[in-house]
Amino acid sequence: MEETYLKPAYLVESDSPEVEVFASEAASGSTTDSDIAIKLYNAVRDAITYDPYQDFRKESTFSAKDALNRGRGFCIPKAALLAACARAQNIPARLGFADVKNHLASKRMIDACNGDVFRWHAYCELFIADKWVKATPAFDRKLCERTGLTPLEFDGRNDSIFHSFDNNRRHMEYLNYHGLFAGVPYQQIISTWEKLSPGLLDKKYLAGSASFSDDLESDKP
Repeated sequence: MEETYLKPAYLVESDSPEVEVFASEAASGSTTDSDIAIKLYNAVRDAITYDPYQDFRKESTFSAKDALNRGRGFCIPKAALLAACARAQNIPARLGFADVKNHLASKRMIDACNGDVFRWHAYCELFIADKWVKATPAFDRKLCERTGLTPLEFDGRNDSIFHSFDNNRRHMEYLNYHGLFAGVPYQQIISTWEKLSPGLLDKKYLAGSASFSDDLESDKP
């Protein structure tokens, strides 16, 4: 089964030259899968700015390669990019999706989602030392430092998903798991959003501030 998760997949373009170069440069000097995975995680987390204000009607918005080229992306393409980089370094990787209750989101996102449940949040699973471990490279270090969040670290051995509490503030709860995928299940995601979170697909969602961190600051009471 691990062989499936070593190949390119839909919107997980592990065979693209830019992904291969990015992964090779990030992993430089490391020899073990664990050390390589840590370097890849840190590179994807911090080199790609977390930006949820994207045009979700475009499939390219969900692409690992496109997030790398733009230097921006939200949880799904960032998880896809980590998976793509891992596969490029011969580490099996797959995508996991879940609905989460997020207590640290902008009002603009909450309004678009019809509440603080965010459907089809993504993380990455990497096969290291004969087991699958979860890693979530969504929030970059600069965003965390600006908003007072603790950056989520990954040690290459243990699961790293969003903490339930962050600096004594309630952060994120995982509510419902959608399963594991080799590629991005774009049509399933869009179908769910059309029914339950249509605001994410409305052009009005792209109006206003282009900065998620600015919005978090302005939303503070």
